[in-house]
Amino acid sequence: MVRAEKFNWKEFVKQISVIAIPVAMQNLLSTTGGMIDTMMIASLGELYVGSVGLCAQFSFLMFAGYWGFVGGGMLFFAQYWGAKDYKGIERSYGITLSCMMTVSLIFSVAATCFPEVVLSMYTDKLHIREIGVDYIRIVGFSYPLQVLAMGMSALLRSTEKVKIPLYGAIASVFTNTFMNWVLIFGNLGAPALGVKGAALATVISSGVNVLVVMIFAAISKYPHLFRVKNFFKWDKAFLSIYFKKCFPIICNEVFIGVGNMVINIVLGHQVEEAIAAVAVFRTLEGLVIGFFAGFSSAASVLVGKAVGAGETELAFRRAKRIVYFCQITIFAIILILLAVNYPLLHAMSLSGLSYTYGRGLIIIYGIACIIRMGNWTQNDTYRSAGDAAYGTILEIVFMFAMVLPCLLVANNVFHAPFLVVFAMCYVDEPIRYVLMQIHMYSGKWIKPVTPEGVAGLEGFKKRRLEQRSEV
Repeated sequence: MVRAEKFNWKEFVKQISVIAIPVAMQNLLSTTGGMIDTMMIASLGELYVGSVGLCAQFSFLMFAGYWGFVGGGMLFFAQYWGAKDYKGIERSYGITLSCMMTVSLIFSVAATCFPEVVLSMYTDKLHIREIGVDYIRIVGFSYPLQVLAMGMSALLRSTEKVKIPLYGAIASVFTNTFMNWVLIFGNLGAPALGVKGAALATVISSGVNVLVVMIFAAISKYPHLFRVKNFFKWDKAFLSIYFKKCFPIICNEVFIGVGNMVINIVLGHQVEEAIAAVAVFRTLEGLVIGFFAGFSSAASVLVGKAVGAGETELAFRRAKRIVYFCQITIFAIILILLAVNYPLLHAMSLSGLSYTYGRGLIIIYGIACIIRMGNWTQNDTYRSAGDAAYGTILEIVFMFAMVLPCLLVANNVFHAPFLVVFAMCYVDEPIRYVLMQIHMYSGKWIKPVTPEGVAGLEGFKKRRLEQRSEV
């Protein structure tokens, strides 16, 4: 009988930690910067918090527009890294960055030139829109810088250079906090600009992030960010493979982005206390997602690298375990967030009804989050292994066939309480989790893009057939 070697948990956890901890720290720093933003803006009033929170929803829509290219790019980065195909990494980065920057420029133009139109999509509250226009018109200039930093971070993470993006995040958070203090309140002789100052601080800190990442990459002699001549060496065959793999991910992010926009529009037309609560909740949600993203990145790199190198059995065994490891860790984070929700929500200017809503949002999210992050980890794992379609199709179908209908019926037909409407956002997660687990154990998500990976997959299939025949 064919027996698998004993899984080395100690080495596995060590490998996860090397990637996950710096990435989690980077994302937590960014989220902490967002929390500091919210706390500083909160001193201007609850309406300002809600208005800036709505502007952030437009940023999330941009995120949905370009993240498909990040997901597709990381698939190629990780597998080519495993196969030691450095030119493949560089041309994948070139096309990924080109597509991402195109998206960022479109959103930048919309935010800076048509801010009233943008914000009118999210709320019917005129006084909230007026505040938001001042903010988004300036912050739109940061979008290309943020996307460039994200593209560089994706490449560095996929090639296991996770500390460099962390340095950029540290510099960015400190710059943003200091410039907020100067520009929002008019310290050190600067004019007190309010939300305009917060937006300007974001632009400056985004530029610092890019600069620091490039400086540290140059100091460490990391070549792949600077070999521009290799970025555009695309041929028809490569472009066909790239967009074939990226297309499902792009569709996923765009359609889910549209779905989330509908959700945010519904939430943005609630009472003002609910709008403020959602704005604060999104910041706290970023803490969980930021920590989780470390494990998601570890899953993508460790599984994608093993698939690309032809170590298919190792990739399969890693993938199964990292999902549960991630869920256990996220459960601990949720417990901490629930324990400290009172001081956090009050520090962000929530009180009375807005505090009640904020606490309710955290409780609902805490219940749903464990399953939600399991689905997210599995989907990222499938993508890094070459299967961009399964999780995508599942998420899109459930978003438009289940989540949105339940949300709209609860809100528009039954006029359900705000927290019941919000809970509808997660109604699909348990069903998708079961389907994702079935797909995980089938092994059909392993679809290499390297010759070494294809050879390894053939051996993996052969061994599985032998195991089944001996049962």
